[in-house]
Amino acid sequence: MIKNITVVGAGTMGNGIAHTFAQNGFNVTLTDINAEALVKAINTISKNLDRQVLKEFITEAQKQETLNNIKTFTNLEDAAKNAHLIIEAATENSIIKLNLFKQLSDFCSDTTILASNTSSISITQIASVTKNPGNIIGMHFMNPVPIMKLVEVIKGYATTSQVTQTIMQLSRQINKVPVEVNDYPGFVANRILMPMINEAIYTLFEGVAGVEEIDTVMKLGMAHPMGPLQLADFIGLDVCLAILNVLHSGFGNPKYAPCPLLVNMVAAGQLGVKNGIGFYKYIPGDKTLFVAAKFSKA
Repeated sequence: MIKNITVVGAGTMGNGIAHTFAQNGFNVTLTDINAEALVKAINTISKNLDRQVLKEFITEAQKQETLNNIKTFTNLEDAAKNAHLIIEAATENSIIKLNLFKQLSDFCSDTTILASNTSSISITQIASVTKNPGNIIGMHFMNPVPIMKLVEVIKGYATTSQVTQTIMQLSRQINKVPVEVNDYPGFVANRILMPMINEAIYTLFEGVAGVEEIDTVMKLGMAHPMGPLQLADFIGLDVCLAILNVLHSGFGNPKYAPCPLLVNMVAAGQLGVKNGIGFYKYIPGDKTLFVAAKFSKA
């Protein structure tokens, strides 16, 4: 029975995953090498719980119970002790993830399930550096985790059917809708989403239309709740670039090659919501969107 959850990485996805499991009664250990990141994560979870209290989704007592279910550690080995399931939510970088899983495999018991929240990196590759590849699986949550229902459950080449079914059932326990997929670049969500975002960026790059015009067409014409350029900002332009590079490398098809405009924006440090500027400008406390700049091939 899975009761103790360790979440590795206290960023946006990590704190959202910790929040979700803690709110559903699990014992959660949230770990990050950066102590400040852990403080920030707990503050974020507390603020998000306050919103739920304000909307009367939960009570003040339930908020406190959720926070009481979370412990924080900066030492990975200590955090991995007694974990039934460890979910990695670190930076979308294969070197970092492989190193983490190698360490976790050494630290935890042979029965511990190790899951990655990766949005594109091969679960089979991750499993190859561990002692028990049958226990390795992907749990790709969507952002914001407490709200979005989908979890892509990705089976690696060696992932056992028992581990897969355990994670499918666990996802339902936290009120998510799990979808089982096989381990190919981008899985399902990003294999479909990222080429669309990349094409939207090419449409801007080639001067077909402006930022707001492209997003308006997709929102009003295709019933998307958010335009693809705004969505790219929300995901993080660096994350979009990383996923497209995985798709391009994995399939060897030029249709996945990232648009030069995206490459240049990431090189210039324009990453989207996370640092306040991407295709739009983001001002803290102001929900108004301002187009960030003029975009061209120049």
